[in-house]
Amino acid sequence: MTTTAAGLELRPLVIPASLEASDAADFVAMVTVRNQVYRELCGHDDHAVTAGELLPHYQPNAYEQRYCWLLLDDGRPVGRAGLDLPNEEGSRVGYWLVELLREAHGRGLGSQAYAEVERTARRHGRTVLQSWAQHNEAPGERLAAPTGFGSVPAQDAGVRFYRKHGYVLEQIERCSVLDLREPFDAIEQLFAEARAAARGYRLVSWFLPTPSEYVDGYAWMKSRMATDAPAAGLEFDEEVWDAARVALHDSRYLEGGQTVRVAAAQHIETGELAAFSELSIRGDAAATSHQEDTLVLKHHRGNRLGALVKCDNLLAWRSVAPLSPRVMTYNAEENRPMLDVNEALGFVPLAYEGAWKKVLE
Repeated sequence: MTTTAAGLELRPLVIPASLEASDAADFVAMVTVRNQVYRELCGHDDHAVTAGELLPHYQPNAYEQRYCWLLLDDGRPVGRAGLDLPNEEGSRVGYWLVELLREAHGRGLGSQAYAEVERTARRHGRTVLQSWAQHNEAPGERLAAPTGFGSVPAQDAGVRFYRKHGYVLEQIERCSVLDLREPFDAIEQLFAEARAAARGYRLVSWFLPTPSEYVDGYAWMKSRMATDAPAAGLEFDEEVWDAARVALHDSRYLEGGQTVRVAAAQHIETGELAAFSELSIRGDAAATSHQEDTLVLKHHRGNRLGALVKCDNLLAWRSVAPLSPRVMTYNAEENRPMLDVNEALGFVPLAYEGAWKKVLE
């Protein structure tokens, strides 16, 4: 525990075995303050989760080390901080966040929390730190991404925080949303076009847990997410996925009461899974849905497979989650092939995130 004279405290977060455990109170408080931070920043509750939904994602596992802190002001939770350290051999990266309620801004708690994050990363020999945050529009000077796609307002509080601590903007990510209450005419038309262009492929789909016949192909595609998606100047470890890692991935969603549908394109001649897209919704049937990972393997691109799997998921989704009002997704601003598909489906921009990087000396 770190406490300052002003009563600001960084309390290491205990991850309870269950929400009924005697040490679960701080985890529940962390989730509550997390949801409040996102509501203040984004103006909606589309990122809200329950403690029960989030807890499985925080349980210790073989693939990463996770450090978390609850930030308090005179004993009252006002924020959180976290650091994820991949366990891939030779990894030098760490991914972090520091999030505060507006009432706690300007008092140094964010910088104090970041200092602890960086100290922890250095202690584990990590030399590249990366972080993402939404930056809302503001007048004045703008800071452009080196990719040539997108910019953020230089006077945004988050932008100033990253630059103050030595970070460089590497990439812009676009958050887009699709209104599920609108007619699906454009989706049906795009689906027909994609099916015609992908004659050498068949559609397969499943709900988590992943069926045994698809585990190997799904694992390979998930492993490519770290290396094949546009990454600008960011650094990602090449990940090794196998049946055990897929099982862990699936259990995190299922134990949290979430539903995930995977649509995939299978190459008919070889049987290889060539593309996939995921749609998820939390236990609340009226919550916002999330289009999560989508990937087309490099040697299968050019066959409209991204459109094929996204359309298949969306056309099935109304029967899965008929009360969900919209779907949210994220893409790198320079990922024009995926943005073209999303825009044709009817997705519209909602917000933008900056991806930031610092190389430690």
